Amino acid sequence: MFQATIHLHQHKDCVLSEFAETFDVSFDTIIEELHDHRVTFVIELEHCAAEVADFFTASEQVSQFEQLDEERYLVTKDSCGAYAAVDLNHGILRRRSVITADRREYTVLFFRREDLRAMIDEFKQIGDVALGKVSKFHGSTRTLTDRQFEVLECALDEGYFEWPRDADSETVAGKLDISRATFLEHLRKAQSKLLTEALERHGRTGQAGHAEPRVR
Repeated sequence: MFQATIHLHQHKDCVLSEFAETFDVSFDTIIEELHDHRVTFVIELEHCAAEVADFFTASEQVSQFEQLDEERYLVTKDSCGAYAAVDLNHGILRRRSVITADRREYTVLFFRREDLRAMIDEFKQIGDVALGKVSKFHGSTRTLTDRQFEVLECALDEGYFEWPRDADSETVAGKLDISRATFLEHLRKAQSKLLTEALERHGRTGQAGHAEPRVR
């Protein structure tokens, strides 16, 4: 298992880049869900202002906006294609994506060098791409809380992980009698713990001694 940093200067207009340029800020996004050519994520900002909500709710690219607390906002928008490029090529977004007015930074996990090449080829359809550091990844073992297990179990039972989905996040949240934002937060944390544990096991059994891949 390897980890790579990919830098993207996106060509098409995007509400996130517009926001960063308008307010002269850089910020992190945490992916929550990719669905039907749309992406849901949490934006973290150090300061809050009414202009933030006004900006996103006025955008035609944004289909949902919700303030979670003083520094976090849940946003659903049309996908630019970057998250899908990672997902469809067997990659996993490892860390928060960094957004500025003129670039994005993604950190991804992958098993095979050809998957990384395929991701980069698809990123090139979106904008200018630069590959940053590539290194071996070593995870750590964690366990789920009772609530995280309940959320994950319900999502699985309802067909949330099927393709196409049998139930969306709002439907599963209703079954659990919690908000969609709360469901997505519990689900993201549960998935992160389980993936980290699984990748750690894989790293112990099959990755030792492999050279770092090169992308040409």
